[in-house]
Amino acid sequence: MGTFYGRSLCVIDDLSQEERLYLFEHARILKSAFETQDEAVLNRYRIDDPDFGIYEVFLEDSTRTKESFRNAAKFHHAKVSDLNSGSSSFNKGESYADTFYTLSGYSNTIFIVRSKVEGVCTYLEESLTSYARRNGLKRKPAFINAGDGKHEHPTQELLDEFTFLEDNNWSTETLHLALVGDLYHGRTVHSKADGLKIFKNVTVDLIAPPELAMPETYLHKMKDHGFTVRTFDSIDAYLKETVIAPKWYFTRPQLERMGDKVLKKEAELRRAITFREELIPLLPLNTKFYHPLPRHKAHPTIPTFLDETPLNGWERQSINGMYVRIVLLALIAGKIGGEFVSARPPVVEEEDYIKEVNLEDRVPQEKRISEGVQPIHDGIVIDHILRGYEIGEIRDHMRLISSVLELDRGKGGEWVSSGQQGIHKGIIFRPGSYELDRKHLKRLAAVAPGSTLNLIKDGKVQRKFRLSLPPRIYNFEDLGCTNEACISHPSQEEGVMARFYRTQENTFACAYCGKEHGFKEIWKRSRK
Repeated sequence: MGTFYGRSLCVIDDLSQEERLYLFEHARILKSAFETQDEAVLNRYRIDDPDFGIYEVFLEDSTRTKESFRNAAKFHHAKVSDLNSGSSSFNKGESYADTFYTLSGYSNTIFIVRSKVEGVCTYLEESLTSYARRNGLKRKPAFINAGDGKHEHPTQELLDEFTFLEDNNWSTETLHLALVGDLYHGRTVHSKADGLKIFKNVTVDLIAPPELAMPETYLHKMKDHGFTVRTFDSIDAYLKETVIAPKWYFTRPQLERMGDKVLKKEAELRRAITFREELIPLLPLNTKFYHPLPRHKAHPTIPTFLDETPLNGWERQSINGMYVRIVLLALIAGKIGGEFVSARPPVVEEEDYIKEVNLEDRVPQEKRISEGVQPIHDGIVIDHILRGYEIGEIRDHMRLISSVLELDRGKGGEWVSSGQQGIHKGIIFRPGSYELDRKHLKRLAAVAPGSTLNLIKDGKVQRKFRLSLPPRIYNFEDLGCTNEACISHPSQEEGVMARFYRTQENTFACAYCGKEHGFKEIWKRSRK
């Protein structure tokens, strides 16, 4: 069936750059066949199976995405179903997992899900894969994220990339793009942090007042990918630059989500990100404007008088959505893509973030005892905690470490030591018999990276470990994402255990919603 068969698209990075370019190549062929009404070519893309179930589950209002997918499904002559969110089981307190377990048992193969809950498709992909295996389902259900909260909108990103390529003469060499509007809430621009990697040289100009600025999580991703990123508070400030992007991508400001303080500045904020007629002469030749739509009918960031101008790229962009989604469905169904061979990246071995020191090779040094710390005969000493931090912060964090490692009931204590040049560090010491396994060491590495663990016996260090930040941390019930909209947050009551992966900035990003956390913030205990 090929590499695409049964795949889910939960975030844009679920498809590699190579795989997306393959999809775009077929979307280009399909679009041409539509324009010439070449039925022979069109039929090569049709699933043409009335028993193939495509289920739209839109738990958040949508017109364009929903109808685009509905028409794409009808093209395929497939069975199309729709969950009425107003009377659905979700309103009766049923979990996402149980609802989709039931629906997948009715020969539904692809679920298109739109929800305010972030990371829901990632969770369902994991949960339903296990469900299909244990129940012997013929096909594993696939999930397409049609927008989840302010996280991502990967199919919108696909049609956006296709349109950018179309206007780039299909070149992936360079892209200079201005992102204008509500970059804080706009999931379509968040998907671009990873999506624009299909272009080799990317410059992104972020145009938004501070209240609507791009979240740090996505800003970090762009810079990690080597994008050149410039920021501006308004269109007026941006147009004073000598180099202006030839492609502008506007989003609708969602000021209603931001409270009365922001609404008092509504007129000022809207003016900062709304294009005006007198600015047209300042644009580069052949500039194109794009918008995921809909525009606000009273306050459109791209005013309607521009509809009849050459700036209009948003209408064709919207039309391209159906072609891209038809091809995406055909790939997941296995209708096309059988000949595609993906160049999978090599599997990277887990790095050793827990390093045991070879005590036999150590050069004996004069024993130094920090002021206030008495040597222990048997037990553990955790040293170098938050080295270089302020004393109060170190004390608070040592309490968290003690709680996370369940050392609260033991004897001993904590101490803040001042080393050379007045640099502070924390020390936790616990006398007694302690057997810390790999699980404990992983927890300590996650909550106190840079620390050292000493296991003491008969007054001597028997084993010593140096700990750094783990690349991933999961399967601990006391982990928690701080984003209340995340599927793993306790307020969602879905029973999803939090998972995190380390970023290049040495933060922990939630595996479901992508929100970045410091290593002190991922523990539920730290919020009590």
